[in-house]
Amino acid sequence: MKIALISLSREGADLLRSLGANFLESRLFLHETVPRASRARRFTSIIDLTREIFHEFDGLVYAAPCGVVVRAISPNLRDKRTDPAVVVVDAGGRFAISLVSGHEGGGNALAIRVSNLLGAEPVITTTTEALKPLIVGVGCRRETEAFQIVTAVKEALRQAGADLSQVRLLASADVKADEKGLAQAATEMGIPLRFIRSEEIRASAKAFARSSFVEKKVNLPAVAEPAALLAGRRTRLILPKTTYRGVTVAVARESFSWSESGPEAPSIGPAGPKKRSPAAR
Repeated sequence: MKIALISLSREGADLLRSLGANFLESRLFLHETVPRASRARRFTSIIDLTREIFHEFDGLVYAAPCGVVVRAISPNLRDKRTDPAVVVVDAGGRFAISLVSGHEGGGNALAIRVSNLLGAEPVITTTTEALKPLIVGVGCRRETEAFQIVTAVKEALRQAGADLSQVRLLASADVKADEKGLAQAATEMGIPLRFIRSEEIRASAKAFARSSFVEKKVNLPAVAEPAALLAGRRTRLILPKTTYRGVTVAVARESFSWSESGPEAPSIGPAGPKKRSPAAR
C-alpha cells in the first residue's frame, strides 16, 4: 500500500517515523510547528493537505485527534469502495482506530497492522467484524506450514462447537511476527492476525496455563492462551490450549454485555451468533 503518515505533533511524528520503514511506499507529512522534520514534507493546514493528497494514497494514517481528522477528510469522501483507508492513532500510541473505508477499503486491516507495529489496541467498529465473539490464540514452532496452522485452528473450533465465521481475530505473541506460515494461514482463512507484545504477556494478571517449554524457547510463560485472552476485552477461555501436531491453539470468547443484567453475547454454535430478541436490544 502507498501510505501517507500525517502528524500535528512531535510525539505523533515519532510514532509515524517508526511506522514508515514497515511500508514499501510511505511519505511523512508534518505540521510546520513540529521540530526535527528532516525527510518530511511540511504543511500549514491539515484540511488543505488532506484535500490535496486524499486520493493519491491507498491509506492515510493520522497521529491527530479524531475530531480534527473527521473535519479534514469529510469534504473529500466519495464512496467507501474507492476512498482510501483512514486510520487515526493517538499521540501516545495506545489506539489505532479504523475511521473510514474499514471493510471495503482496507481500513480495518491497516488499523490492525498499525496496532501490531505500535503495540496499540486496534479499534474496529464495523458491525460484521465487531460482533464476532471469538479470538483464536496460536503458538507454533518455527517454520510451521500454513496448512498445519489452518488445520489446527479448524479442529480447535470444531471442538469448541464453533466455526471460522465466528472468529474476529487470530492472535499470537510478537515473537511470532515474522512467521510466514502464520501470516499465510491468517490470509487463507480471511481472519486478521494480531500480535501481543511479550512484555504485556509477562505482566498479565490473566489466568492461563504456563509452560516451561515455551519459557525456555521464547522467554514467555505461554503464547496461545494469553494471546487469545489479551487480544480482546472481557475475554474468557472456552477452549484451553490444545496441541494439534505441533500447533498450540486456544479459543477465547468476548462478552458483549456491560453488566450481568445486560444483553447476553451471541451464543456459540456452528450456525453462528443468534439474533437477539427486540426486548434484549
